[in-house]
Amino acid sequence: MWENYDIREINLDSPGEVESVRAFLAAFDLTFTATVDYTIALYQNNEMIATGSLAGEVLRNIAVAPQMQGEGLTADVVSRLIQQAGQRGIYHYFIYTKPSAAPMFSALGFKELARSEPHAILLEAGIGSIDEYCREISRKVEGLPSGPRAVLVVNCNPFTLGHKAVIAKAAQDNQAVVVLVVSEERSLFPFAVRLRLVREGLAEFSNILVLPAGKYIISAATFPGYFTRGEATVIAQTRLDATIFARYIAPALGVTRRYVGEEPYCATTGSYNDALADILPQYGIGLETIPRITVGGKVISASQVREFIRQDNWPAIKELVPDTTYKYLISPEAQPVLATVKAVDSRH
Repeated sequence: MWENYDIREINLDSPGEVESVRAFLAAFDLTFTATVDYTIALYQNNEMIATGSLAGEVLRNIAVAPQMQGEGLTADVVSRLIQQAGQRGIYHYFIYTKPSAAPMFSALGFKELARSEPHAILLEAGIGSIDEYCREISRKVEGLPSGPRAVLVVNCNPFTLGHKAVIAKAAQDNQAVVVLVVSEERSLFPFAVRLRLVREGLAEFSNILVLPAGKYIISAATFPGYFTRGEATVIAQTRLDATIFARYIAPALGVTRRYVGEEPYCATTGSYNDALADILPQYGIGLETIPRITVGGKVISASQVREFIRQDNWPAIKELVPDTTYKYLISPEAQPVLATVKAVDSRH
């Protein structure tokens, strides 16, 4: 009887259809957000018995009704999501799920990357893997000076004097520094612009290499809560991201220290720093927390720069950013980005 079911693509613009998926997932203590690209549901006698969604490379919100579990529906949902991903030119996949579900996805060919008990586990499959990513970044740092090497992971939305001060401290303390710029396109300043401004702002340093962070650091797969408010899973995500960094990425880069800026405002980033402080030493990696520099008694932050952009307060902006960032901000090229910043009140 279980084979007699209908497969339907959920209309993500239909509040009623979205609510039916949300209600089904609630029974599994799973939430449904509007950030997915594609959702399917399986129905039997007009009753939902399974569902799954695709968000970029991430297969998520996969659930099967209790009375139907063990009947192969999970494999069917995953197969159909992978088929849809292929139609979108995506051939590498992540699954972010609960640890108890890991054996089921492992049986489907997914490899575990990291887990945060009892909350979450991250697995991957398809073309490309974290091993290939690590080999690639390892090649890129071969030309750096030998000796103590540190790393920073930054979003820089946009690049400020605060970011520069923390990175400069790392460059002073170490023979070489790798700066990884978050690649996820969830910020008001596009990734290409953020990467460029970091590189231009640090051009004076001969021992710093700036690289894209890629999909294994603060991405929609490893850390979706970084880009949203009020996520109950932030602790799990911070620990997953920190574990992946410590287990795979730090050894590939040859780094033994990670620098972060003190975070007085953003609770999510503060939780992330706490996770790093707990996990990195377990892998022999030191964590250096650097006090943020201030102007007029206030900590320099990218969010403050964005607020001054909304106010058209250019004298204040100039005090907070390097000349390279300021020159970009006042250029015609930046006008579409500035319009977006003014139109959206976003933490990122």
